Amino acid sequence: MSDITCQVLVVGGGPGGYVAAIRAGQLGLDVVLVEGDRLGGTCLIRGCIPSKALIHVAGEFAAMRAAADGARFGLQLKAQPDIDFKKTIAWKEGVVDKLNGGVAALLKRAKVRVISGWATFTDAKSCIAKTKDGEEKIRAEHVILATGSLPVELPFMPFGGDVISSTEALSLPAIPKRLAVVGAGYIGLELGIAFRKLGSEVTIVEAENRILPLYDSELVAPVKKWLDRHGVTLHLGAKAKSARAGALQIEGADGKAAQVPADKILVTVGRRPNTEGWGLETMGLDMAGRFVKVDDRCRTAMRGVYAVGDLVGEPMLEHKAATQGEMVAEIIAGRDRRFDPVSIPAVCFTEPEIITAGLSPDEAKAKGEEVIVAAFPLAANGRALSMDAGEGFVRIVARKSDHLILGVQAVGAHASELSGEFSLALEMRAVLEDLAGTIHVHPTMSEAFHEAALRALGHAIHI
Repeated sequence: MSDITCQVLVVGGGPGGYVAAIRAGQLGLDVVLVEGDRLGGTCLIRGCIPSKALIHVAGEFAAMRAAADGARFGLQLKAQPDIDFKKTIAWKEGVVDKLNGGVAALLKRAKVRVISGWATFTDAKSCIAKTKDGEEKIRAEHVILATGSLPVELPFMPFGGDVISSTEALSLPAIPKRLAVVGAGYIGLELGIAFRKLGSEVTIVEAENRILPLYDSELVAPVKKWLDRHGVTLHLGAKAKSARAGALQIEGADGKAAQVPADKILVTVGRRPNTEGWGLETMGLDMAGRFVKVDDRCRTAMRGVYAVGDLVGEPMLEHKAATQGEMVAEIIAGRDRRFDPVSIPAVCFTEPEIITAGLSPDEAKAKGEEVIVAAFPLAANGRALSMDAGEGFVRIVARKSDHLILGVQAVGAHASELSGEFSLALEMRAVLEDLAGTIHVHPTMSEAFHEAALRALGHAIHI
């Protein structure tokens, strides 16, 4: 066993960890990063990136099938398209490999020492990393915990065989003829919609009485319409009970047992912080429920130990983890930073896409705000119509007294690309007049944001 000492030890090579390591290296700190899997974490290796790659292919395939069913925009295929799903998965893996290699190169350029192994802490500042070549004992002045999260499995229906998590769903050798999805949150709907476009018969089972229960009904309505239009079966207010060969047993909203035929059962009922198996109990940290407790600088109860990303609470999003990782590196280097964003935007890559940033109308009212709420339909946006994407809207929530923008939401095809502008407006504490006075390029979907501000002020032009 060799001994390694460093200024900063980062455990976990996902977005929180590798960003922290790169920034700390840029600031001249001596950094060691330990990762037991591939660099990039859940988002890059088995989450955000591969799922969006699959969603893209599914959209292309669905468009080709539509053109084969009848002329579309004057385009028509003479026969239905074929898909070689193994080649699709290989292409997806190529995208992942490229980004994984990019992370490794960035870490190398920042002079970060990367150890491929599993770290187990013996105390708050020391761990033993088990690698293929033996063990490394590492002691650091500062520790950044970025161990991420894992999919939640149902105790009565554990992962294995035909019961799969999102990880396995993104690497299936073939498109399942019949797919049952347990959980109608964003992960379940993103993948369920993708597989429906690829030709699977999809059934979604959700314990709540509506899909996407964390989003308001106006945002969800276009997604629900798509599911209904494309033959996705919904069992709302229903509970999964067990898996049997070729079927999912459920209890319906009426309390009666029912059977859902399924070749694969995709369970997407949430994620949990990865707190087990690496010695958390030896570190003297406080917990906040199932999460590691931190302050607004991501400091734990142990001096010199920080935690970021999914390990410290909701929302479990890549961009939150990366932002916290960068901040912690700068704090360790002596800069005065704190994590206090106006909003952490979220995108649901369904059909159509949903964006939320800041407060919804109901959330603003619950905080005692008197608000102006105005929406502009994409059906009145030239760019959206030119892409056959006129369903949806952009909505602004502003304080009535001073017109400060409190939240922005949107639903529509390609709407995720507007999320940066929404966040910037909130962080810069823009008011409606700021948006109304900003020239937006024509023809773009961003004009809908401008028009929503105009409508909130009472003088929209194009509606």
